[in-house]
Amino acid sequence: MEKPTGISVRNGRLEDVGALLAFWLEAAEGTDRHDDPAKVVALIERDHEAVLIAEIDGKMAGTLIAGWDGWRAHLYRLAVDPSRRRQGIGSVLIRAAEERFAKLGAFRADAMVLHENVLAHHAWGSAGYAPQPQWARWVKPLS
Repeated sequence: MEKPTGISVRNGRLEDVGALLAFWLEAAEGTDRHDDPAKVVALIERDHEAVLIAEIDGKMAGTLIAGWDGWRAHLYRLAVDPSRRRQGIGSVLIRAAEERFAKLGAFRADAMVLHENVLAHHAWGSAGYAPQPQWARWVKPLS
Protein backbone atom coordinates (compact mmCIF):
# COMPACT_ATOMS: atom_id res chain seq x y z
CA MET A 1 0.00 0.00 0.00
CA GLU A 2 1.36 3.38 -1.00
CA LYS A 3 1.42 6.12 1.62
CA PRO A 4 -1.81 8.10 1.37
CA THR A 5 -1.19 11.67 0.27
CA GLY A 6 -1.08 14.46 2.79
CA ILE A 7 -0.13 12.34 5.82
CA SER A 8 3.10 13.11 7.62
CA VAL A 9 4.47 11.29 10.66
CA ARG A 10 6.59 12.89 13.33
CA ASN A 11 7.71 12.12 16.85
CA GLY A 12 5.74 13.45 19.77
CA ARG A 13 7.25 16.35 21.70
CA LEU A 14 6.75 17.64 25.21
CA GLU A 15 4.54 20.43 23.91
CA ASP A 16 2.20 17.75 22.45
CA VAL A 17 1.30 16.18 25.81
CA GLY A 18 -1.97 18.06 26.34
CA ALA A 19 -3.08 17.49 22.75
CA LEU A 20 -2.21 13.77 22.97
CA LEU A 21 -4.28 13.31 26.13
CA ALA A 22 -7.24 15.14 24.58
CA PHE A 23 -6.88 13.15 21.34
CA TRP A 24 -6.87 9.82 23.18
CA LEU A 25 -10.06 10.73 25.01
CA GLU A 26 -11.77 11.22 21.66
CA ALA A 27 -10.06 8.69 19.40
CA ALA A 28 -8.71 5.82 21.53
CA GLU A 29 -10.75 2.89 22.75
CA GLY A 30 -12.02 3.08 26.31
CA THR A 31 -9.95 1.20 28.86
CA ASP A 32 -8.92 1.34 32.50
CA ARG A 33 -5.83 3.41 31.70
CA HIS A 34 -4.88 6.11 34.13
CA ASP A 35 -3.49 8.74 31.79
CA ASP A 36 -1.83 11.77 33.21
CA PRO A 37 0.50 14.34 31.72
CA ALA A 38 3.47 13.30 33.87
CA LYS A 39 3.42 9.76 32.45
CA VAL A 40 3.37 10.99 28.88
CA VAL A 41 6.18 13.45 29.66
CA ALA A 42 8.20 10.60 31.18
CA LEU A 43 7.68 8.46 28.08
CA ILE A 44 8.82 11.22 25.72
CA GLU A 45 11.80 12.11 27.90
CA ARG A 46 12.87 8.46 28.20
CA ASP A 47 12.44 7.68 24.49
CA HIS A 48 11.93 10.73 22.30
CA GLU A 49 11.07 8.54 19.27
CA ALA A 50 8.44 6.34 20.93
CA VAL A 51 5.37 8.50 20.31
CA LEU A 52 4.42 8.69 16.65
CA ILE A 53 1.93 11.32 15.52
CA ALA A 54 0.31 11.31 12.09
CA GLU A 55 -0.74 14.72 10.87
CA ILE A 56 -2.80 15.98 7.97
CA ASP A 57 -2.46 19.67 7.23
CA GLY A 58 -0.69 20.12 10.57
CA LYS A 59 -3.57 18.59 12.56
CA MET A 60 -3.23 15.41 14.63
CA ALA A 61 -4.97 12.59 12.78
CA GLY A 62 -3.54 9.52 14.53
CA THR A 63 -1.08 8.24 17.12
CA LEU A 64 0.88 5.12 17.86
CA ILE A 65 3.32 4.38 20.65
CA ALA A 66 6.26 2.31 19.41
CA GLY A 67 7.99 1.25 22.60
CA TRP A 68 11.41 -0.36 22.50
CA ASP A 69 12.98 -1.64 25.70
CA GLY A 70 16.17 -2.86 24.05
CA TRP A 71 14.79 -6.38 23.83
CA ARG A 72 11.23 -6.23 22.54
CA ALA A 73 9.22 -3.99 20.25
CA HIS A 74 5.78 -3.10 21.61
CA LEU A 75 2.99 -1.25 19.82
CA TYR A 76 0.09 0.35 21.60
CA ARG A 77 -2.16 3.39 21.55
CA LEU A 78 -3.01 3.14 17.87
CA ALA A 79 -5.71 5.78 17.65
CA VAL A 80 -7.13 7.50 14.59
CA ASP A 81 -9.42 10.50 14.50
CA PRO A 82 -12.93 9.01 14.14
CA SER A 83 -13.68 11.30 11.18
CA ARG A 84 -10.55 10.07 9.35
CA ARG A 85 -10.73 6.31 9.87
CA ARG A 86 -10.26 3.91 6.96
CA GLN A 87 -8.04 6.38 5.10
CA GLY A 88 -4.72 4.57 5.66
CA ILE A 89 -3.55 6.62 8.66
CA GLY A 90 -3.19 3.57 10.93
CA SER A 91 -1.24 1.73 8.23
CA VAL A 92 1.13 4.67 7.81
CA LEU A 93 1.75 4.76 11.57
CA ILE A 94 2.32 1.01 11.79
CA ARG A 95 4.84 1.13 8.92
CA ALA A 96 6.67 4.04 10.57
CA ALA A 97 6.90 2.06 13.81
CA GLU A 98 8.17 -1.02 12.00
CA GLU A 99 10.84 1.05 10.26
CA ARG A 100 11.90 2.41 13.65
CA PHE A 101 12.12 -1.08 15.11
CA ALA A 102 14.09 -2.42 12.15
CA LYS A 103 16.71 0.31 12.67
CA LEU A 104 16.94 -0.72 16.32
CA GLY A 105 17.49 -4.40 15.44
CA ALA A 106 14.10 -5.79 16.46
CA PHE A 107 13.04 -9.02 14.76
CA ARG A 108 9.38 -8.98 15.81
CA ALA A 109 6.80 -6.51 17.09
CA ASP A 110 3.77 -7.15 19.23
CA ALA A 111 0.63 -5.05 19.38
CA MET A 112 -1.72 -4.47 22.29
CA VAL A 113 -5.24 -4.84 20.86
CA LEU A 114 -8.47 -5.14 22.83
CA HIS A 115 -10.57 -8.21 22.06
CA GLU A 116 -13.69 -6.09 21.55
CA ASN A 117 -12.05 -3.49 19.31
CA VAL A 118 -13.06 -5.12 16.02
CA LEU A 119 -12.21 -2.02 13.98
CA ALA A 120 -8.63 -2.28 15.25
CA HIS A 121 -8.55 -6.00 14.38
CA HIS A 122 -9.01 -5.04 10.72
CA ALA A 123 -6.20 -2.47 10.86
CA TRP A 124 -3.74 -4.80 12.56
CA GLY A 125 -4.74 -7.79 10.42
CA SER A 126 -4.25 -5.89 7.18
CA ALA A 127 -0.78 -4.92 8.42
CA GLY A 128 0.09 -8.61 8.85
CA TYR A 129 -0.45 -8.98 12.62
CA ALA A 130 -2.44 -11.84 14.16
CA PRO A 131 -3.35 -12.97 17.67
CA GLN A 132 -0.90 -15.39 19.18
CA PRO A 133 -2.99 -18.21 20.67
CA GLN A 134 -0.20 -19.70 22.77
CA TRP A 135 0.18 -16.51 24.86
CA ALA A 136 -2.00 -14.73 27.34
CA ARG A 137 -1.32 -11.38 28.89
CA TRP A 138 -1.14 -11.62 32.66
CA VAL A 139 -1.57 -8.40 34.58
CA LYS A 140 -1.49 -7.24 38.17
CA PRO A 141 -2.64 -3.75 39.16
CA LEU A 142 0.06 -1.93 41.12
CA SER A 143 -1.16 0.35 43.85
